[in-house]
Amino acid sequence: MKKNEIEELASGIREGNRAALSKAITLAESSLYEHQLLAHELIQKLAPLTGNSRRIAITGVPGVGKSTFIESFGKLLTDKGFKVAVLAIDPSSTLSGGSILGDKTRMEDLARNPNAYIRPSATGGYLGGIASRTYEAMLLCEAAGFDIILIETVGVGQSETLVNGITDVFIFLQIPGTGDDLQGIKRGIMEMSDIIFVNKVDDFGIEKGKEVKVTLTRSMQFLPQKDSGWKRKILLGSGLSGKGLNEVWETIEDYFYVINSNGNFQRRREEQNLLRTKEYIKEQITNKAMALYKKERLNTNMLADPFWIAEKWIRENIKFNQ
Repeated sequence: MKKNEIEELASGIREGNRAALSKAITLAESSLYEHQLLAHELIQKLAPLTGNSRRIAITGVPGVGKSTFIESFGKLLTDKGFKVAVLAIDPSSTLSGGSILGDKTRMEDLARNPNAYIRPSATGGYLGGIASRTYEAMLLCEAAGFDIILIETVGVGQSETLVNGITDVFIFLQIPGTGDDLQGIKRGIMEMSDIIFVNKVDDFGIEKGKEVKVTLTRSMQFLPQKDSGWKRKILLGSGLSGKGLNEVWETIEDYFYVINSNGNFQRRREEQNLLRTKEYIKEQITNKAMALYKKERLNTNMLADPFWIAEKWIRENIKFNQ
């Protein structure tokens, strides 16, 4: 791709052109270093248009109904006049690298909505439950004029917490009957959650949903208070029927009022920029080191400790200022 094409992409994105946006995200997702340079040149041109959306992470155990929730919630938001982008992250095989990428088929109605944009991406084995270029895709969607970015993550896992580092509000979906006293829920996920939505109450019954709410409320008594000053909220409803989704949006608005009033919103965005800078440093150092490593074949001894083999190779090939 030539530099003049970057300017054409920038113009298209400023005008809200979906084809230009998709092409730009594909460029950002490329693992080629040259493409990464071009992608960030494009993002730099669009920087004044970024940062104005509400960034919402939605996660939950597999089978909790994330896609159904997002389709109904996205429809609610577009009906309110918002432009909504959904970055739906699909798991990919660590062996073949393949993924299902079926989120558009699971959100058919929302995919046809002129005020919504759905972009499925494979994780590529990336830790954190988010594709390695979800952050760039989010910035590009903001530049294209989307007011709300919904990030659907792969599902609760030990490393998925990195999604919290690029979003403003964290919604955790839960369903009744997933184990006694929340055995399957990681404490870290609960700590990060701003809103917990007990989904599928139509299937399990409102009384069962209330039982889960009581159990969650008890569990949250042992969690530290959030730095944002926000008190976690537990809501009941159904993504399928739409029950409780208006309350979810009202709670999100209350949340943003709180964090804007106390200055946490700005502080959090600044902390996220610092975190991304650190991630880019680690990524670029790793990529450059591995590119150098591939050029030579180490003479490894099966009895030698791989740590010392690596230590010796780094000392001989990479110079750090002490």
